[in-house]
Parts: sequence; C-alpha cells; structure tokens
Amino acid sequence: MATEVTVPTLGESITEATLGEWLKQPGDPVAADEPIASLETDKVSVEVPSPVAGVMGQHAVKVGDTVEVGAMLATIESGDGAAAAPAAPAAAKPAESAESAPAAGYGNHNEAPVSSDSPAALSPSVRRAVLEHGVDPSTVKGTGKDGRITKEDVAAAASSKPAPAPAAPSTPTPSVAASTGRNEERVKMTRLRQTIAKRLKEAQNTAAMLTTFNDVDMTAVIEARAKYKDLFEKKHGVRLGFMGFFVKAATMALKDIPSVNASTEGDEIVYHDYADISVAVSAPNGLVVPVIRDAQDLSVAGIEKTIGDFGKRAKDGTLKMDEMKGGTFTISNGGVFGSLMSTPIINPPQSAVLGLHRIEDRPVVRDGQVVVRPMMYLALSYDHRLIDGREAVTFLVALKNAIEDPTRILIDL
Repeated sequence: MATEVTVPTLGESITEATLGEWLKQPGDPVAADEPIASLETDKVSVEVPSPVAGVMGQHAVKVGDTVEVGAMLATIESGDGAAAAPAAPAAAKPAESAESAPAAGYGNHNEAPVSSDSPAALSPSVRRAVLEHGVDPSTVKGTGKDGRITKEDVAAAASSKPAPAPAAPSTPTPSVAASTGRNEERVKMTRLRQTIAKRLKEAQNTAAMLTTFNDVDMTAVIEARAKYKDLFEKKHGVRLGFMGFFVKAATMALKDIPSVNASTEGDEIVYHDYADISVAVSAPNGLVVPVIRDAQDLSVAGIEKTIGDFGKRAKDGTLKMDEMKGGTFTISNGGVFGSLMSTPIINPPQSAVLGLHRIEDRPVVRDGQVVVRPMMYLALSYDHRLIDGREAVTFLVALKNAIEDPTRILIDL
C-alpha cells in the first residue's frame, strides 16, 4: 500500500515552493520523519519528512518544478527497499545483439523477399562483420551465390578503405564557442534569489533612499577583544566577534533616535520601543536575514550566541520561517568579504540599514599627530520620507562613539 507525500504548509501567505532537491531516490529505504526532499520557498529551504517508514516510491515532480501546498510529491511504499526499486532495463542478450538482432534499418529475415545485395539479405555472420569493420554493405560487391556478400567480401572492403587520420589522444574537438572563449551558461534563478531581487527593487522604487557615511576607529574594540576573547569563549562557549559590539551599540543609538527604528505600514509610521535586529548571513543560495528578537535586552554574549546559531543553520538550510519575519533594523557586514565601502539597500518595511565594512590601517590625526589606526567605514542607508538627514547623522555619531569607547555600552551612555 502506498502513502502519498504532499507539500506541507509553508507559512503565512506562502502558497507554493520550488522542488530544490530529492534527498531520497526510488527504492531507497525511508524511516518515519526522515527528510526525503528539500523545497525552496521565498525565504528559506524546507525539508519534507516522510509520514511513514517504508521504501521511496516514484517521484511525482522533477527538481525545479513549482509545487503548491497540498500537491503530491511522491509515494512511500511498504517494504524494505528491494520491492520498490525501479527495474533496470533488460540487457540485450549477447547472441541477440551480435547475431540475431537485426541491425538498425536492416529489416528482418522473415519479412518480404529482398534482392541479394540488400542489407536485409545479409546473414548474421556477415552483419556482425559489417558492424565490426564499420563497412557500408551497399558499397561491397558480393562474390557469393547469387551475388550475396560474404565475410571475406567485407574483410576485403575494410582492408581497401583509407586509414582515418589519427585523432589527438584524449583531446576533444573544441566547439566554436570554446575556441573563441565565449561560453555561456543559463541557470534558472532560485525562488530565494527571485524574492531578494523583487524586494530590493521594490525598496528602490518606493523609498526615498539616501546613504550617509562615517568612519570609526576600531582600536578600543580590537584591544578589548584580544584581551578577553579566550575568557569569553571559555565562559560562554562562543567566540567574541565584532558584531556583538555593533548590535549592542546600535540598540542604544536606536533608543535615542527612534525614527531609525521605525517602519512603514501604508500611510502610517510605526515606532517600536524594542529593537529586533535583522542580521544578514550567508546561505548557499544567497543572503538571508534572520532576526535577533529584543536585542536591546541581550548581552554581548547573548547576541554572539544567537548570530553564531543563525550562521550555522543558514548553511545547513534549517532556519525557520518565523525566524525570518519582522525586524525593525538591519545590519549587513560586507567587511567579511573585503568590501571597503557600499550603499546598502533598505529591507522593507524597515526605514534604515547599517553597512559595516572591512577594517584597514589608515593614517588619521590624533592630538595633532598623524598616526596609523585600524579604521572602518560605516554606511547608513535610510528612507528620507521617515528620517531626516540630521537624525541619520546623529545615529551614526552615537554608534561611532559607543564603538570607539566601549565603556559607553557598559554604562548605557
């Protein structure tokens, strides 16, 4: 008896997905609740578990197909794996392929009579010789009874053929595209990539977007990290990074400048007294943006643990839908990829996004002296409909002050 596996409920407002990968093939044994397929939705990948134990039956859809909630994906058969395995095509019998089977286009001996020089009149042994020597029988003059072709005739014709020019060993003949170095490859956009493109273009078309810049001296944070990183990891079980400092500093600045933490709903501005910070992390199919809930109440250690967990599960494709929803402010760290400066795009309906960049030694003036310090450019893209330039600059300055003097984070200054 077969059990149908259908597309599960994918989350609020999500009615369809794309089949990204089959994790089980027909004939494979399957345990109850074991994932058999991976679906790509607008936000994350979702694994589809088997409702019962048994054997993987036939796939109802192919990789890349769009499926709706409730649609059948496959069947699970009862058994241990052997019964449902698809039967392999029967191999041709040696005698049939060499002697009995008629060559393609050569007809069959039981058909209507043919002339003695017709391919259909060839005996099995002659047909085998024709195939072995690669000779066209219509070009061979038969010396047998009634002008029939013999094996000797085939061999003589083969020996008289001009030898083919030797091919270059293991070197395929290059195509025109390869010889000119103008190869092309077309790959369909994943559902996640399509959604990213749609949302970012929507932000550009809707928001009055502007970006303001500042730079920050990372000396104090680098020294604090170097001094306490071993003790921090020993106590909290997670490495001390820079994001913990920036997220905590951002929550303080957002409290002082609430418009940067606001969002739009229709013709209304929604101000939040909490900071749900969206952090962009890398996933196999692109950036995803899970949310650190109530980041204002978390310690630096709590923030680092949450970010570390998000990063790991983003690579594994196990982030949940609910973890991607909401968010009042976004932080994107392009510095991990070497970016020096950028203009990040707002994540709707939020009103602002902070871009972090790589740290590099640059000459700066301190107390009238030119010194070399580890500096980072900060970029704040914001919706000018909600946030004035003064507020955007004030936010960046408050963030800069907290990072350059981390004691401010401790005493909430």
